[in-house]
Amino acid sequence: MVATAVPIRIAMVLAAGLGTRMRPLTLERPKPLLPVAGRSLLDHVLDAMAAADVETAVVNTHYLGGMVEAHVAGRQRPAIHLSPEAELLETGGGVRNALPLLGPGPFFVANADNVWQNGPIPVLQRLTRAWDADAMDALLLLVPKPAAIGYDGRGDYLPSGPAAVSDAFPLRFRGADATAAHVFAGVKITTAALYRQAPDGPFSNKLLWDAAERAGRLFGLIHDGAWFHVGTPQALEDVNRRLAAPF
Repeated sequence: MVATAVPIRIAMVLAAGLGTRMRPLTLERPKPLLPVAGRSLLDHVLDAMAAADVETAVVNTHYLGGMVEAHVAGRQRPAIHLSPEAELLETGGGVRNALPLLGPGPFFVANADNVWQNGPIPVLQRLTRAWDADAMDALLLLVPKPAAIGYDGRGDYLPSGPAAVSDAFPLRFRGADATAAHVFAGVKITTAALYRQAPDGPFSNKLLWDAAERAGRLFGLIHDGAWFHVGTPQALEDVNRRLAAPF
């Protein structure tokens, strides 16, 4: 497998969720606007996109969406397009709803509740280098479960085959296994073609990842830097303590 390394200039940032596990901090402010190391969670993602020369970011909104809209109004890079949701469409439905803004080519999708630090090569650059549209419907960034700071779940994926030259490898969901070695890190590359097979309305990205897995077209790449899951007030406090200085 040889990666195309074609630059990716558009991204989707998922910022519409209710943030219920983060209450009471999210009663009056949407979770993507909570501060981590002097920047909002949303700005951490958008800053990474700008550094990777992403030109356009589509940000979906729902809960306290007006605050998100006001927050991004002054951003110059990347250019922001909003995708408001009258009904919360979940992770997959939110992307499908935004397809007219995302175009036919590959695009990044990132959650607005994770913070990462780059390894020797920036995350988005590594994903771009590993992406192979001929072989993949989705390429997920993964974190080894012991290195997933703030995460206390069972893990998500295991390799289902050997790594390619790009270090990406095919994935299988943990299924009946008690745990899995890797956690989805909230960042991926995908294309509109994967989402067009889904119906309108709310659904999880996992629905389409399962379809890609059955077709042998779901791949993962292991993150080689620090990664923080910011899911609860305690996790937010912890990540701010660890990242006392902005990065």
